Amino acid sequence: MSPILHRSLALSPHPSAPAEAVRGIEVSVARDPNGLLALKYTVEGDVRLLSIPAARQARRADELWRHTCFEAFVATGAGAAYLELNFSPSGEWASYAFSGYRERAARAQAECASGEVPSITTMRDDRTATLEASIALECLRSAAPRRLAIAAVIEQAGGQLSYWALCHPCGKPDFHHPEGFALQI
Repeated sequence: MSPILHRSLALSPHPSAPAEAVRGIEVSVARDPNGLLALKYTVEGDVRLLSIPAARQARRADELWRHTCFEAFVATGAGAAYLELNFSPSGEWASYAFSGYRERAARAQAECASGEVPSITTMRDDRTATLEASIALECLRSAAPRRLAIAAVIEQAGGQLSYWALCHPCGKPDFHHPEGFALQI
């Protein structure tokens, strides 16, 4: 594996839930041989019309997807198991392990995670909002390529949610769907 694998990609909105205030979302994804996954999400549009959670103390929290939240799903091997990572502009985060499609793994903590708290930083002005997150994952220490699904939930000031991803399967928004794991890194 090369020292750093890096990709820059654009997310697309789900057709059932467009966000008028958002022109686009760009994501930069990097992986290094020590298992570090670094993500940079840049939302472009009229940021004043978005509901972005205020900064809080960094901590684990559930249901972050109910508001503006940035997500990554990492297939942990050749099987159906994967890890879900949620990063909020508030500094809150969550990780969940799945043994298969939407099947929570028996263990509370993901085998792939290193136990480290992710680093999350945010910046914004009237036209852009950026969230950078990085976390060390044991499953990324091997040279084997991993499949990722990259996504975002964006809340507008009125509470309307839009769903952004590299690839949307048919039907309702579903970031867990196997077809969404469109990036190999």
